[in-house]
Formats: sequence, structure tokens, C-alpha cells
Amino acid sequence: MSDHAVAHGTGHGGASHAHGGLGKYLAVFVALCGLSTASFFTTSQHWPYHDQPSVGWAFMMAVSCTKALLVVLFFMHVKYEANWKYVLTIPASLMALFLGLALVPDIGMRVRGGFNYGYSEERYRHAAQASDTLALEQASRRVGAHSKGANSESLHSEGAHGEGAHGARGNAASGGQGH
Repeated sequence: MSDHAVAHGTGHGGASHAHGGLGKYLAVFVALCGLSTASFFTTSQHWPYHDQPSVGWAFMMAVSCTKALLVVLFFMHVKYEANWKYVLTIPASLMALFLGLALVPDIGMRVRGGFNYGYSEERYRHAAQASDTLALEQASRRVGAHSKGANSESLHSEGAHGEGAHGARGNAASGGQGH
């Protein structure tokens, strides 16, 4: 350790090497609690964008990334590391981005048959259809109505006619409409 570091207490043995102290950790903790509350806010009645779920998802992703950044910077002490951290993180981040983008044609063009690559006839018969999505949405509405205090008798009578949640699942499992 240099004489300068010893004189100012900045060596690894010095007490001032605490990276901000307890106050900074408590401030980060309070910020994490506030951000978690903001995430939960998207599920409350007061969230103004219930009709646009993508806004809620984007908001929660931004909050989650912010929370992860705070944890990495302060609790993992990356903020106080030397500049070599960029040598490790920037190439790894670029590689992750490019690998994700490389999967887009494989996943996105598979069903549509782009690049002369599409589902086989057998696989296409078993792929999800729009009617499956509609059946699942109707079933979830019935379950939601039941959990909000709807008469459970009406749900049981629908199930007896094959139109309840089990009937919709049976339809989708046996081929459903539009297959």
C-alpha cells in the first residue's frame, strides 16, 4: 500500500473503504421497496392502463431492470470496481442481444413459412389456433367472475353442458373448432 493511501485511509484496511456506508445501503433498500410498490401498482384498481396490458408489462420491465441495476451497482459493489467491468459486461451484453435477435427469424417465421421454412402439416394441425385463445379467454372470464363472488351454481350448470372451463379444455384438447 502506498504512503498516500495509508495517510488518507483509502487502502483496503482503512475504515473509509466502506463504499458509502449504511446510509447509502438503506437509501437503496428504500428505493427498491418503492420500485416494488410501483410494480404492484400495475395490478391495482388505480392503474389507468388496464385496457392496455402492454403498457403495464413495459412499466414492470422498466422497474425490474432498474431494481436489478441498483442491486448490481450497490449490493454487488460493481459501482466501485475499476473500469475493467466494462470489458466484461459490454461484450457479454452484445452477445446476448445478438443471440436473441438471431432467434427472431427462427421463431417468428416458423409458422408463416418464411425462408422456405414452415411447419409440417402434422405439426400445423397441433399448433395453437385463434379459437384456442378465444376458448381460454372465455374460461378465464368465467373463473374471474366466480372469484369475484358470482353464483357458483351457474358455473356448475355450464360445466354440465360441456361449455365450462373443462368443456373448453376438452374442446381444445380434442382439436376444437377451426383445426
